[in-house]
Amino acid sequence: MLKPAADLKAKLASDNPVIGIMATDQAWPFLVEICRNNGLDYLVIDREHGHFSDELVSHICQTARLADFPVLVRTVSCEESIIRRAIDMGPCGLLLPCVETATQLDEVQKAILMPPRGRRRPGGMGNYWLDNYHYETWRTEFEEHFIVIPQIESQAGVDGAASLAAHPIVTALGLGPYDLSADLGCCWNPDDPAFVDALEKVKAAADNAGKKVWAGTNAKELQARGYTFLWIGTTTSLLSDVIGQSVRAIRNPESLDHSQSDSGQPPA
Repeated sequence: MLKPAADLKAKLASDNPVIGIMATDQAWPFLVEICRNNGLDYLVIDREHGHFSDELVSHICQTARLADFPVLVRTVSCEESIIRRAIDMGPCGLLLPCVETATQLDEVQKAILMPPRGRRRPGGMGNYWLDNYHYETWRTEFEEHFIVIPQIESQAGVDGAASLAAHPIVTALGLGPYDLSADLGCCWNPDDPAFVDALEKVKAAADNAGKKVWAGTNAKELQARGYTFLWIGTTTSLLSDVIGQSVRAIRNPESLDHSQSDSGQPPA
């Protein structure tokens, strides 16, 4: 059974913070254990911008399955063969880039669901979530728990946020703030009124559908604004912050800034 996904959905049903990270430049199987042991709730492997091989992603997902820890994969697109291939690697769910219409999600749904409801052709590490491959097992132990987060990264996505949030396969809406600000003509100015208004519209659409918004990386500020499904940075940015703080603490302890530093990593 896809238990880590079911557990993550249960956490999202509460008002408690759900916290994870994104692996874009650096990822390895032991990262799963690091995340779990340090209290994170999930890990996203970024295949849209990351250079990770199918073999590496499959091994990370296998480690996560054995560790009972949720790993999601961000795909390069919503195209059917991409979705089916990503699921075969064994994640608990998908983060989908630049989704703008419910029609896109209809096609994603067909790629996720087994016949007769969809067109999925399962294989790979994704098969190991189940003890048998009967249709009813796929439906109740895999498909009903699988996580889908469409990222809104354009004005068209903002305009369609209500229909995206209402789609039956959607677990939560996702923000792609950097690309969204670029599409709005205010890259990167998070205080621009057009950008602030877009975020408010996305959150309102999710709230009306009884769903959360996945957002980062300035988690403390986002939490103060009512967001609870958070990611706090990439593997590289967080590692850079910790290394920098450790070096400054030794070289010049009097001037150590205990606030999170700016590593130069743009939002996703």
